[in-house]
Amino acid sequence: MLKIDALTKTFYNKKILNNISLTVKKGEIALFLGSSGVGKSTLLRILNNLETFDSGSLLLNNVPLDPATINTTHTVGMVFQHFNLFDHLTVEENITLPLEQVLKKSPAEAKKIAHNLLEHYSLLDNKDKYIAQLSGGQKQRLAIARALAMQPKIICLDEPTSALDPVLTSYVAGSIQQLALGGYIVLVATHDTDLLAKLNCTIYLMSGGSIVETAQSEELKNNPDQFPRLKKFIAGHE
Repeated sequence: MLKIDALTKTFYNKKILNNISLTVKKGEIALFLGSSGVGKSTLLRILNNLETFDSGSLLLNNVPLDPATINTTHTVGMVFQHFNLFDHLTVEENITLPLEQVLKKSPAEAKKIAHNLLEHYSLLDNKDKYIAQLSGGQKQRLAIARALAMQPKIICLDEPTSALDPVLTSYVAGSIQQLALGGYIVLVATHDTDLLAKLNCTIYLMSGGSIVETAQSEELKNNPDQFPRLKKFIAGHE
């Protein structure tokens, strides 16, 4: 269980995150919804030690989680909006290189792990291709596979459907749901309201660095009038 308590981040006297508190259990998806600049990506970046925070606390299974340690513990995995894959490496090497260099796996071990993940994400036939030869959906799946190779407990996805068409959005939504079913703690930052109908998740609408409304996806679907700010955002009026 991930517990975020009173997390605050200020940048140039502007509150990027303002007293953010929530809990995400193993096998659950927390979806942070909002337009650009509301703080949702910053929250994920803090968890991945790509940003610092001013105050608040992070707990994983009731033990303090120090983002500064994730480079050695690999507790948190990140799938970036633009994937951040290694263009000069093959699909297979994008997974085997960090396994060998960071986790010190043998080449044989790394290849076995890579092949299992690539097969799971229907990419094994593309293992010798370079990133430029992949479609957007294939890049997304490879980015997820690479993150999982490091055996994290928490998976963060930043704008996972921003460059995808509706069909691929549905496919990626299925992959995200599978991560939760696999027992990961999943956090998603997005402005894509189409994802809401495709995920079983807790939705946190953010505005001005704060969580302004929270809903379970099923509740929102069945009783949208109970969540006026979410309803307004989905209609494109916020």
